Amino acid sequence: MVYFWHGVPHTYGLFFQGSDRVAEKRDIRRIKKRISIHFSIDETVRVAFTEDVSMTGMFITTPHVITPNTKIKIQFDLPEGSRVEVEARVMWAKKVPANLFHLVKKSGMGVRFLRFHSGEDAFDDYFEKIATPH
Repeated sequence: MVYFWHGVPHTYGLFFQGSDRVAEKRDIRRIKKRISIHFSIDETVRVAFTEDVSMTGMFITTPHVITPNTKIKIQFDLPEGSRVEVEARVMWAKKVPANLFHLVKKSGMGVRFLRFHSGEDAFDDYFEKIATPH
């Protein structure tokens, strides 16, 4: 599978090179899940929602996209009450004019988790729970 990052093709393995999290979890499942999150760079905090999540990242639906390759902080609470705090890198972003935001699919940004500051085990358990067919 080939991905494009800044217009340059990358194979799957090179795209996530150096990530221990991905190396140990080759099955990258994206689960459609709406979770309220807070994300920030420096002091500006924005509220947004996820469209989908995986063990290695998430897609954040927001009109306030951030330039790719920028590191952001993300915080969210899981249903059982655990707080997850993670540092992530914006891998791609699609900015849509405000008047079209609710009409266009995939307006927002895809982020890859870099480092969990808290809640990693709780997130792993939560993801396995939502990813397991009932």
